[in-house]
Amino acid sequence: MLNPKNILLSRTDAIGDVCLTLPICMALKEKFPTAKLTFLCTKYTRAVVDCFSSIDAILTLEEIQALGQNDRMALLGNFDVVVHVFPNKQVAAWCKKAKIAMRIGTSHRWFHWFYCNQRPRFSRIHSPIHEAQLNFKLLIPLGILETPSLEKINANLSFLPSQLQLDHQMSDWQNVILMHPKSNGSGVEYDMGNYIKLAKQLSSKGYLIFFTGTEKEGSNFREQIPNDPRIFDFTGKWDLPSFIAVISKVKALVACSTGPYHIAGLSGIRAIGLFSQRNPVHSGRWAALGPKVVALTARKSCKACASGKNCQCIQEIELKDIIHAIES
Repeated sequence: MLNPKNILLSRTDAIGDVCLTLPICMALKEKFPTAKLTFLCTKYTRAVVDCFSSIDAILTLEEIQALGQNDRMALLGNFDVVVHVFPNKQVAAWCKKAKIAMRIGTSHRWFHWFYCNQRPRFSRIHSPIHEAQLNFKLLIPLGILETPSLEKINANLSFLPSQLQLDHQMSDWQNVILMHPKSNGSGVEYDMGNYIKLAKQLSSKGYLIFFTGTEKEGSNFREQIPNDPRIFDFTGKWDLPSFIAVISKVKALVACSTGPYHIAGLSGIRAIGLFSQRNPVHSGRWAALGPKVVALTARKSCKACASGKNCQCIQEIELKDIIHAIES
């Protein structure tokens, strides 16, 4: 299919994964400038996709699920290409039933052999290249054969953070450091005690520290937050559009491999990611995209991580290295 008119990208998983899909959205728009590009995501991640300048329309999984079968088939039948960036068996079945002409999905999901007619062969879990680069393998059936370097990807990002007016008025956002300690299980986490020590050191240097996370996450650690006039608990305070707006305004964000870290990278602020070296969650696969991203590990190599064992080498990342990354 040399000139598709309506392309659907399906990525119905987490915020960080959605963020790493931006480069292929841009590549598709460059290759097919007259095509309408629609992104299928969850209701929760829609606020992130709203910042993708290359996307023409957004569908959410929840609104498609709510449709009757005939309406669902009529809606999906408008597309002539679907790219299943995240394998979702239900979505793949719908797209085949709707008779979308080109249905692309990795050959490494068994159900794609039933529902997809283009199945690029590559492995994510054992790949040495970055997740954003791996996504380009799915575009080969559309004639996009190049896998760009991370340098090229980072030089051409187009992400437009929300400019919401925030209730929390500040005149000096560039003095704010966000700390997002939890990851909802998506990464190996830096110990909360280390974050507290880091917050105290940054406070003594004159920075304002905002601890962020969901209300549930905050309930697990807010009692540990120091009573300090420059350290604040903002867990559970913002919805996602507001949080994106906050992230885009501040000096830096410190987190492990989690959604806000990826948003920070795309927003162009200093995004400090804390990583173990364990496969497949190491920084080579999951470092955020963006011009001011730093991915820190404790060592150049870790034998335990290399052997696939559970390892806490992330706890050895030194506070001075994080502060240097924020201030450099």
